[in-house]
Amino acid sequence: MTDDEILAEFRAADALLQGHFLLSSGRHSEYYLQCARVLMDTERAGRLAIALAAKLPRELKQAIDIVVSPAMGGVIIGHEMGRALGKPAIFVERPTGTFELRRGFTIAEGAKVLMVEDVVTTGLSSREAMDAVRAAGGDVVAEAALVDRSAGSDIDLGVPFYPLVAINFPTYADDELPRELAATKAIKPGSRAN
Repeated sequence: MTDDEILAEFRAADALLQGHFLLSSGRHSEYYLQCARVLMDTERAGRLAIALAAKLPRELKQAIDIVVSPAMGGVIIGHEMGRALGKPAIFVERPTGTFELRRGFTIAEGAKVLMVEDVVTTGLSSREAMDAVRAAGGDVVAEAALVDRSAGSDIDLGVPFYPLVAINFPTYADDELPRELAATKAIKPGSRAN
């Protein structure tokens, strides 16, 4: 899929929102990609996962033992990536603020893990989820994401990163807000409470 085809999928799902949004990273943006909306259509989610899997080098695909994604945002695309790669897919969640395996999920010692996210902005959630995977005995070998929102900030995940598309909407710290955004109330559309 080309970048234009990928963005057309987001537009078709009304998943590209405009307003004043407080991102889970703590930064503000005039735009928000609601990946849950683009992934609610199972056919579309499958197409996007197949396109994302196609971005991975062949030797990496062969090395992966299991796909892990952080809840909530990464669960659907992580599951679809597991399907596209023919690998099991599980997720980590943060019932008390720190990612952990629950629901009887386990990772075999030394298992090669592909971390899958919906959107990566600063990489903080990804790094925290990877810490939980490593604590459970997994070896994170790469990360894949539907959207790289890092705006060229060259995030360091400590592993190779394979986004389906990079979308570089500007984001702002609290003290950098443009006047028009500062004049409106921020909406927090993501799944993180903090």
